[in-house]
Amino acid sequence: MKRTLSLALCLFASATLLLGGNIKPVTGTFINLAYQDVRNKYTNPEGVDMTSAELWSEKIAEMGAMGMEYLIFMAVANEGRAYYPSQLMPHHYPAGVKSPVEAILDAASECGMKVFMSTGWAENQDDNLRIPRIKQRQMDMMSELATLFGNHEAFYGWYLPVEDCLGPVLTDYAVEAVNALTERARELTPHAKILISPYGIFNSNFSHPDYARQIGRLKVDIIAYQDEVGCVRERFPLPRLRENWKRLAEIHANLPIEMWANCENFTWERGTNDRTSALIPAAPERFVAQLEAASKAGVERIVSFMMCGIFEMDNSRYPLGQPDLSVRAAKEYMAWRQQGCTPLRVAPEEGVRVASCTESRLVDGVIAEEDMAHKGWVVLPEGESELSLVLDEAHESVDVRLGLLNYAPKGIALPEKVALYGSEDGENFTLLAEVAPEAWSNNRHDAWIKEVTLKGSQQGLRLLKIKITSPTECYADEVVVISK
Repeated sequence: MKRTLSLALCLFASATLLLGGNIKPVTGTFINLAYQDVRNKYTNPEGVDMTSAELWSEKIAEMGAMGMEYLIFMAVANEGRAYYPSQLMPHHYPAGVKSPVEAILDAASECGMKVFMSTGWAENQDDNLRIPRIKQRQMDMMSELATLFGNHEAFYGWYLPVEDCLGPVLTDYAVEAVNALTERARELTPHAKILISPYGIFNSNFSHPDYARQIGRLKVDIIAYQDEVGCVRERFPLPRLRENWKRLAEIHANLPIEMWANCENFTWERGTNDRTSALIPAAPERFVAQLEAASKAGVERIVSFMMCGIFEMDNSRYPLGQPDLSVRAAKEYMAWRQQGCTPLRVAPEEGVRVASCTESRLVDGVIAEEDMAHKGWVVLPEGESELSLVLDEAHESVDVRLGLLNYAPKGIALPEKVALYGSEDGENFTLLAEVAPEAWSNNRHDAWIKEVTLKGSQQGLRLLKIKITSPTECYADEVVVISK
């Protein structure tokens, strides 16, 4: 019965989610087995047996239903104990049962997924390959894992947990550490793909003459760059990230290394980038903006740390994740996938011509970004604001789109209400639509843009009025009118 359920979930993924679209969806997730600190409060709850083979059989099937094709072990050992049948160290799971690593590989095979096996950790999440015994233990683990699982149907490659900083320039030590592990991996499993996932895009010095050269020295097959939006390395990371992806794409155009994105779908329950603060789902609008930025740069695949335990299927028999947000985040993400992975914002050129607007900057074709200082934002005062639009010609039915900024750290919130009115004579206006923009409940750290849609139908629709009611200043951007 369990096998039938898992297979049904996997088939659901292939039948309903593999749709074309403008943005690449997430097709890979890291798998984390250990509770290390408060960051894992919801993803690896202390009261849940995260070594259970039944749990992992179910969770991998759920990941398949979300469209995952690749699974990446973050680590297969922690604090000197293994999550697989190791001869090098004691086990982190009960005697006489299938190990969680075996369970995940078997479930992945059933769902047709590919698994990257980790070589960590020799000690813990802070493994330092500068220490000879740490480096040797990872080598020994790799040999053991290759013997145990190198011929498994789901085994696809290696994830090397050497998360060194790219910026300002990747160090010689980092290159040499990666290449030493890669050399051993190629000896043991010649056809396996080698993946790393470094951080440091935000402080990379792309103009440095050694920057591209150091990346080119790496002997790996895939680099899944952490986009670091969840880690909030910058107050407004998305605008510069878009440019940085383009710079990386230029480098990879001359390299035999695949460029993947590791888009962070989490935010923080309390403190920012703090091991005493739990990881919880970020606002869907922020996450899709990350996927769009990576897709436009031409990344070949997008993975995320991590889908399992951040996004959660409704009615799972083994529920993980933040109770109020994880199921909602998964539902919104799945709905977006099923709708074709389209951008959350409509481009101005897709709209009809607006002859005039009381605030001309809202129809100037300039799309604002997730930064309160961007020139595209129009700041509307607290209370009620009114915008009048005249369309170039009359329409029977329109969708009016309006971008709004949410950035709680500076008190920039979504309005309470946005209403659309229509008129034939410019004197008498009829209410056509009204929405109350819903904000993501955790907005401690991030900036994101929500586009509201107001649908209106009326004979000879040419004169429009938008009323915005907000308890604070409201940042609005580009009104786009779509004729239906």
